[in-house]
Amino acid sequence: MEISVLQTARYAYKPKLPPAFLKPVAAIQTSLGKPTESAGDQEELKRIFPLTYGKPIAGFRAGKNPEALKKINVGVILSGGQAPGGHNVIAGLLDGIKKGNPGSKLFGFLGGPSGLLKNAALEITPRLIDQYRNTGGFDIIGSGRAKIETPDQFALALKNARDMDLRALVIIGGDDSNTNAALLAEYFASRGSDIQVIGVPKTIDGDLKNEYIETSFGFDTAVKTYSELIGNIARDANSARKYWHFIKLMGLAASHICLECALQTQPNVALISEEVEEKKQTLARIVENICDVIALRASRGLDFGIVLVPEGLVEFIPEMKKLISALSDLLAHQASTFAVLPSLDDQIRFVTENLEPESREVFSGLPHGIKRQLLMDRDPHGNVQVSRIETEQLLTAMTEAKIKEMKDSGAFKGTYTTLSHFLGYEGRSAFPSNFDADYCYSLGYTAFLLIAGGLTGYISAVRNLAHPAKDWTPGGIPLTMMMNLEQRHGSKKPVIKKALVDLKGRPFKAFAAKREKWARETLYLYPGAIQYYGPAAVADQPTKTIILERGSVKAPQAAAAKKSAVKVKPAKEKKPAAGGSAAGKGSKKAAAKKAK
Repeated sequence: MEISVLQTARYAYKPKLPPAFLKPVAAIQTSLGKPTESAGDQEELKRIFPLTYGKPIAGFRAGKNPEALKKINVGVILSGGQAPGGHNVIAGLLDGIKKGNPGSKLFGFLGGPSGLLKNAALEITPRLIDQYRNTGGFDIIGSGRAKIETPDQFALALKNARDMDLRALVIIGGDDSNTNAALLAEYFASRGSDIQVIGVPKTIDGDLKNEYIETSFGFDTAVKTYSELIGNIARDANSARKYWHFIKLMGLAASHICLECALQTQPNVALISEEVEEKKQTLARIVENICDVIALRASRGLDFGIVLVPEGLVEFIPEMKKLISALSDLLAHQASTFAVLPSLDDQIRFVTENLEPESREVFSGLPHGIKRQLLMDRDPHGNVQVSRIETEQLLTAMTEAKIKEMKDSGAFKGTYTTLSHFLGYEGRSAFPSNFDADYCYSLGYTAFLLIAGGLTGYISAVRNLAHPAKDWTPGGIPLTMMMNLEQRHGSKKPVIKKALVDLKGRPFKAFAAKREKWARETLYLYPGAIQYYGPAAVADQPTKTIILERGSVKAPQAAAAKKSAVKVKPAKEKKPAAGGSAAGKGSKKAAAKKAK
């Protein structure tokens, strides 16, 4: 098989390790703290998880652990969408297992959780894993979005795990997958099985985190990949000086990706869904705010810019959220009537006539293409698939209409041309950054140590990530500690609580303090491609989010990065022509304040 030069080089990369991993595995003991409580709904969750609720946080210390030397079989599952570094989790897990006992075996279930139900697995050997170390993707065993939910499925999962004589099952996934891991751990224990279940935090969206899980793996690589592309587009925009680029970024439930990319590239506008929801901003207000920035820059001779849009924005806009819910209900209850309508125009007319007045007004004001997406792109249950709504094109269409109104009234004198982009799959399976390669390997090795410690119902955790790997602290967090109850499919279900952007947190505050200046001036940063070799400040730096949340402005990587940073001069700006836009007639400060 022919492989690239970089791929060959990455196979040989040795992840940097926390000091705890430098000892023989039989010299590492598990240490336990005090009992824990869930994130919410404590009494109900105690009833749902009577055997695994309230376990203590786990750490490691020097001491004898003969259990680590036993010959064992372990199963591993990749669950959900891809995230850079998944292969290194498996590599760290396998290396830990083999250090414990060379006769131990690791089996990878094919195609996600369904592989466990089908008993479809392959043995992951050192020779096999060596072909995947430090590379992106989940192609070593594949992934899947199936869930183990029914009593028959739980029973079959236990049977197959027993038939393979598994000591433990490691599930690498996001919040839903790790919720499933918690349910499996409880089920296995309730059936008298000592098969352990350990989770690993994965999602590029960055919404699987809390006080103890500082970030999910893959986020670092994904945002750096997106930021490179945004920087490239910004450089082109600053060169051509004639396009406004609207860039949609992954992140349905939270805007962590959009916020981090804004911190890395300094766009003219970056929308944060959580702020939109808190301020109850309407779609019209969002469009007006963007147009204020466009007019302000036009008054300065800058007819170009960058707008970042989170994928899930529409569900955070109050009237759009209400419309989507109303459409889902209407199309579910009137499915047979809707299905026989002969054309899209007939469908639009039917929906318009049957919506409540408020939702009807919102729907009627949407571009034709967005109406089509709302009606045509639905899941098997009839619900609108928000991820398929081209939010960036919705905003370009509406800003174009608004700017035309402003031109007609004489309030806008510049030119306005838009281009739209969606950055999604480009970041999900990229070569992992050094940070993710190191972090993921540590998560996998930690998972083995949790198994060797006899624990179940835990998620692998590595802390102090704003600092070099030599200062990282591995451990384990009870999965039930991260849970609450949420309404799902008509009833309350236990789920791991998603972490939204904290509008009082340091990353958002750092963004909010500077965005007015970014809106007015051209101050783009160009992060460039992910670097794998060179100074630690370039090759090993974590995200700005991690540094702001967990470190300090003087954290080692941050300080070194600041010292070696190349400053970019702002673009020269033209003076506004006489009789320019409203923003150019002495109202620049007001427009900028409004844009903020």
